[in-house]
Amino acid sequence: MITASVKKKENIAEYLLYMWQIEDLIRANELDIDKIQERIIDQYKDLSEIQRKEMRDWYESLIDMMRREDVQKKGHLQINKNVIIALEDLHRHLLADTKFASYSAQFYHTLPIIVELRAKSGEEKSGEIETCFNALYGVLLLRLQGKEISEETKQGIAQISKFLAVLSMYYKKDYNNELFTDN
Repeated sequence: MITASVKKKENIAEYLLYMWQIEDLIRANELDIDKIQERIIDQYKDLSEIQRKEMRDWYESLIDMMRREDVQKKGHLQINKNVIIALEDLHRHLLADTKFASYSAQFYHTLPIIVELRAKSGEEKSGEIETCFNALYGVLLLRLQGKEISEETKQGIAQISKFLAVLSMYYKKDYNNELFTDN
């Protein structure tokens, strides 16, 4: 919970990937707060009782949201979808503003990878930014499972990571009202 708020302020891409992991962690524990307490919260031996209670409350609120939003089996919470929407909106603004030519160049260098990924994704088409996050998260899951990742995939993911790092940097500046100033 503290980790999430810090990540959100410092690096929105890391925050979103972290939150997607939390959603999957909750699913892996069958949306059962007692299992989460035992398997996750209780493993943090250095937390005070107040911090453990806050963490439990945070997980309970996420579980409640997942149930209300019907994403118990798959999908993402609206709070996480809103991050994608905000990033896509910022992305469009950056592309439209000639002051951000280096951003545009980074995006157009990444676009062939995005197009290829979208072509492989089947029926469920995502926007360009969400496609990038889906690719990063997919590779993260493959690594966690100890599966082999091709060199081509590694190169594509490296480019997507660079692109999202730039977008995240601009997001942080925008969040701090430092991006679209005339200074």
